[in-house]
Amino acid sequence: MSLKVLGISTSPRREGNSDLLLRRALAGAQEAGAGIEYLRLCDYRIEGCSECYSCSANGDCPTQDDYPPILDRMLAADRIILATPVFFMTVCAQAKLLIDRGQCLWVRQAVLHKPLFEPKRDRRGLLLAVGGSRSRQQFDCVRQPVQSCFQYLEVDYLGSLCINQVDEKGAILKRPDALDEAFRLGRLLAGADTPLPKKPIRVEMF
Repeated sequence: MSLKVLGISTSPRREGNSDLLLRRALAGAQEAGAGIEYLRLCDYRIEGCSECYSCSANGDCPTQDDYPPILDRMLAADRIILATPVFFMTVCAQAKLLIDRGQCLWVRQAVLHKPLFEPKRDRRGLLLAVGGSRSRQQFDCVRQPVQSCFQYLEVDYLGSLCINQVDEKGAILKRPDALDEAFRLGRLLAGADTPLPKKPIRVEMF
């Protein structure tokens, strides 16, 4: 059975630069033989974490919105690619909502000591980030929340591809080097027999 790769586009802009980069990574995963699924987060309604602590009882979030079916899709996937534009030196608001709602999963692990999978599954994740700034520091506060998100999803962090000085809609199409790298990393992510690198892959294109 082929691996299932879920690509999550968090950009509020339809067919924005991070979205187009994600599609190339998914194409690479598909060429490697994986089954792919694309999810545009802005097509769903996700509320922020209300810090009600209800999840401390059983690890379930009581908020009624579209998060539960999205969580089901994330848990069903063998590989996850999360793509985000950089807003004010971190992930966009839509990505942060998704990450924050994982508080219930953190509770399952850290408080209730209930793993999501027994036995542990081989799950891996890749971050794609695009920013318009020239700054070389704009991705520092992007990686950490996504790594934390993958951790509570019990997803091993494969690494990241970060591209700067890409802002205008569609500008990523003028960066074939970035599109090719996304395709390569998508293929690598989908490799069922490929060992996980000892250190996360960190590709930056400035």
